[in-house]
Amino acid sequence: MSTATTEAGKWESEFTLPIGYTDDQGNTHRTVVLRKMTGKEEAILADKRNQRNGGKLVTELLHSCLVRLGDLNKNGSSVVEKMYSADRNFLLLKLRSITFGSELEARYTCPTCNEPYQTIEDLDELPVRSLGEEESIEDVVVELQDGYVDKDGSVHKSLRLRLPTGLDESAVAPQMRQNASLGKNALLARCLKSLGDLPRHRIEAIGPKILSELSLGDRRLIDRALSQAAPGIDLIRELCCANCGGTFKSSLDMTHFLSLE
Repeated sequence: MSTATTEAGKWESEFTLPIGYTDDQGNTHRTVVLRKMTGKEEAILADKRNQRNGGKLVTELLHSCLVRLGDLNKNGSSVVEKMYSADRNFLLLKLRSITFGSELEARYTCPTCNEPYQTIEDLDELPVRSLGEEESIEDVVVELQDGYVDKDGSVHKSLRLRLPTGLDESAVAPQMRQNASLGKNALLARCLKSLGDLPRHRIEAIGPKILSELSLGDRRLIDRALSQAAPGIDLIRELCCANCGGTFKSSLDMTHFLSLE
């Protein structure tokens, strides 16, 4: 990843996407120029319609601040919506960093002693995995331990997923608001390309139900596979509790990520 800032008041910054956006002609665009957020974006954040759909909120926010994407003449909201979630999350963190600074106040709770833990995270120091110049994005393949048992009693263990996009995020936002676990099932179901010998029409018909019936062990395998295989920013933090000295892992605390206070 390379980063550069223009001289015009440092309003605009250039970044290289971990994956990149591939247009209808098969050309991949990875260079992005973002500008800082302004009062226009404050209105986007405050819009209740956007607050009800996290995927739409990210799309509108990034689209509003996107100055240029590769060699594309137009950067419509549909382009941002079709981006991989990994690229969208990367741009969201960079947008926050260039607007408010890279330091983010974060709070965690030690799982051992239940003591609250507060620290300052540096967003610019978070590790990023990017595709190489000759690499192309691949599906995520997971060999499940328990597998999915269909109505005939057959067990299906070989699961293949594509990486989620902004379109997927927007589509499952209603389920995600009601229940994070059901929302996750809906998201993975949209990305599920194959599972053993299950017919495609069967997967499309009962996708979320398939995910809900997998064992917790298999669901953890899927989470780990997606985390390890997907390019993008690593949001898993390794922390040491100042109270008991124990170490633990936690997702980056983003409670105050886009706070306007």
